[in-house]
Amino acid sequence: MARPATSGGQLRSRLHFQKRIVADDGYGNEVAGPFETVFTRRAQMIARNGTETVMAARLQGVQPYTVRIRYSAEAAAVTADWRIMDARKPGRVFAITAPPVNVDDENRWIEMMVSEGEPS
Repeated sequence: MARPATSGGQLRSRLHFQKRIVADDGYGNEVAGPFETVFTRRAQMIARNGTETVMAARLQGVQPYTVRIRYSAEAAAVTADWRIMDARKPGRVFAITAPPVNVDDENRWIEMMVSEGEPS
């Protein structure tokens, strides 16, 4: 597999990776609580364009991105039910549409597909 041409200088975004905490509803039942930040990383945000699927998503007002971050055990644990929040623009939220992939098989970079907007 081709190695991504990324250097640390291209990691210009600062992102909070968040997952829902499990809360008690007061009656002894576990329910999904609010999102809580698990870790924060610098990332490269790559806007996707060109494919038929991407064009259809953009017509619906959704911009897909590829998020590239340095590999870590925390990053490898991210799943599609997490969300990402832009640290510089707190109202900007991304839903993870595809789980993280170790792109170079050398544990250097992880990429995941995201789309702007709250996860469902």
